[in-house]
Amino acid sequence: MNKTPKYIFVTGGVSSSLGKGIISASLAKLLQSKGFKVTIQKFDPYINIDPGTLNPYEHGECYVTKDGTETDLDLGHYERFLSIKTTKTNNTTTGKIYQTIINKERKGDFLGKTVQVIPHITNEIKRRIQLIQSEDSYDIIITELGGTVGDIESYPFIEAVRQFRWDIGENNSLVIHLTLLPYLSAAGELKTKPTQHSVKKLMESGVNADIIVCRTEKSISDDLRSKIALFCNVDKNSVIESIDAKTIYEVPLLMQAEKLDKVVLNKLNIENKKKSDLNDWKNFVDKLNNPKTTINIGLIGKYVELQDSYKSILESFVHAGAVNEAKVNVVPIHSEEINDKTINNILSKLDGILVAPGFGERGIEGKILSIKYARENNLPFLGICLGMQMAVIEFARNVLGLKDANSTEMSKSTKNPVISLMNDQLNVEEKGGTMRLGSWKCKLKKNSLAYSIYKKDLVSERHRHRYELNFKYNEKLNKLGMISSGTNPKTGLVEIVEIPSHSWFIGVQFHPEYQSTVKNPHPIFVSFVSACIKKNNQ
Repeated sequence: MNKTPKYIFVTGGVSSSLGKGIISASLAKLLQSKGFKVTIQKFDPYINIDPGTLNPYEHGECYVTKDGTETDLDLGHYERFLSIKTTKTNNTTTGKIYQTIINKERKGDFLGKTVQVIPHITNEIKRRIQLIQSEDSYDIIITELGGTVGDIESYPFIEAVRQFRWDIGENNSLVIHLTLLPYLSAAGELKTKPTQHSVKKLMESGVNADIIVCRTEKSISDDLRSKIALFCNVDKNSVIESIDAKTIYEVPLLMQAEKLDKVVLNKLNIENKKKSDLNDWKNFVDKLNNPKTTINIGLIGKYVELQDSYKSILESFVHAGAVNEAKVNVVPIHSEEINDKTINNILSKLDGILVAPGFGERGIEGKILSIKYARENNLPFLGICLGMQMAVIEFARNVLGLKDANSTEMSKSTKNPVISLMNDQLNVEEKGGTMRLGSWKCKLKKNSLAYSIYKKDLVSERHRHRYELNFKYNEKLNKLGMISSGTNPKTGLVEIVEIPSHSWFIGVQFHPEYQSTVKNPHPIFVSFVSACIKKNNQ
């Protein structure tokens, strides 16, 4: 193909949370399986520079890329589906765009001109649409626009897409509009009017949808496709059904059955006769849908009411479950509900527990009690980030006998700060983008559980934290049975702790969930699920 890429824009209407990210990732997967080099980027309309300071209840989890960028959770889907590594270039927010323009204005780059949304903001959006091509040479670039058509925040992005499509000419771009076809049980039919209005709203901004993907819980009849095509100015074969699926990993196969990839290539005037190779993907889905056993793993955190708060963890369990041919039933448990009276009833029926990452003191004691239960009852345990830190605190209190052991995050005056603020964080005042972020090396100790999991000396994992194990206590912990099996080779920061006398007990300072994909499920999750299966079989 020509080095000049083709561009696909994915917009949404009627309702949020329809799955633009999944549709984008699914289409990218289909195109990738035909031999195209594809990437996806997300443009978010909120004014925050990044989601790093957003409450997980507000926006779901904050995903971290290899280069240490805090991004939208959809980038996790892109990586999981495509087995690619995203960077800061893959996620742009309104905040980033306005910050860039304001900085330029302060420097005098606009030579005294009035700075306006058009052309200055839209020009910056257009620049960023193409910026990702400078990182690598892609055949097709998919851009997902966050929010829904009609939102005030989205107008500059829609206008920029209109201009951009005009700039690059015909057959070099297309717009996929994802919309809702609601089913009214009282009438017993799907209603097309919301879709019609959504498409017309998009047209009012000067952008025509080339393909309409209809999110629906019922199959779309041939007559209904014709009706949508007529009222929305698209070909009948450009009306694509996106019916509710058992799992998001079935969506690429459903989109293939709908010939979405063929319609896209035809509209972009790209000739490709290569047959998609999705055998590995189909095998994965087959294992996912036909498990040989079921296990229950407790996910203990403080944001469990919203599944998206721990999205990457949940998907990592899906990947690891398929490898082990097991259905992983993740039981969300609010750590504030755990106390001496409730703990046995809550945890006794589980095959393993994961104490989730997070910040702040709310729910901490419940997490510590859960870890104590796992340690004393030989229940497989995985602690991630804060979960690892809580494991250290629990061990220090109940094995080392340091009853007041704590993290300086929770108690600045504790006499035994077994977890303390990292040295390079001491003078940090700003909150956004200032944590220890991105990929860092970790050297593994031979003859450890960690080494047996990874089967190599040196690994690289992604981080998002400010606090670390206080090395002053490391020797005491090691002597009494909690060893540091993974450390940063340059700084000595303890990355992994484990208890060799336990059947499977490990805490990691990093976030393994960020690197688990369909193609390469993370070995820590694979091993953890395997240990939980053994527990279940006892």
